[in-house]
Amino acid sequence: MTLDQTSTTADNGRDHAPDGRSAVPNERSIGQLVAQATQDLRGLVSQEIALAKLEVTGGLAHLKTGAPLLAVAGFFGLFALGFLLTAAAWALALVVATWLAFLIVAVVLLLVAGIAAALGVRALKRVNPKPEKAIAGVGQTVDALKSAQRSGTEHAAAIPPSRSEVPLHPRNGTGGA
Repeated sequence: MTLDQTSTTADNGRDHAPDGRSAVPNERSIGQLVAQATQDLRGLVSQEIALAKLEVTGGLAHLKTGAPLLAVAGFFGLFALGFLLTAAAWALALVVATWLAFLIVAVVLLLVAGIAAALGVRALKRVNPKPEKAIAGVGQTVDALKSAQRSGTEHAAAIPPSRSEVPLHPRNGTGGA
């Protein structure tokens, strides 16, 4: 083994190269860890935004398909209903006065319209355009980050500094000890 390949063991069992750098290949600096965490957080936020967009547009896609079809059905149904109601009023006029027959048909129509309006309002109250899954995911992400920050701070406090992190000795300008 040459001198460059050897490593010395510093206090606390950490391996160091002869020049004082850490010999552990997977050990990253705080700056690298912060940069990686920032990049991960940026990606996570963009994924949460994409999920929110997907949820909202998924609900709107159903409205885009159903609304025109209902409009066409309503258009033709309105003409058919007009003919049927006129026929019902004339048929009822055979039993009662003509004015009373048309009044009875109009009252029945108002009752049906009121029931349909109540059902429509109830159905519209069920529509929820808020992206619930995305909001829940963001909340979980925030909680996880807070937890990781707390545990990371505790973990960082328990790790002794490496040789390169020890402050310079004031007298001779070299590392301490």
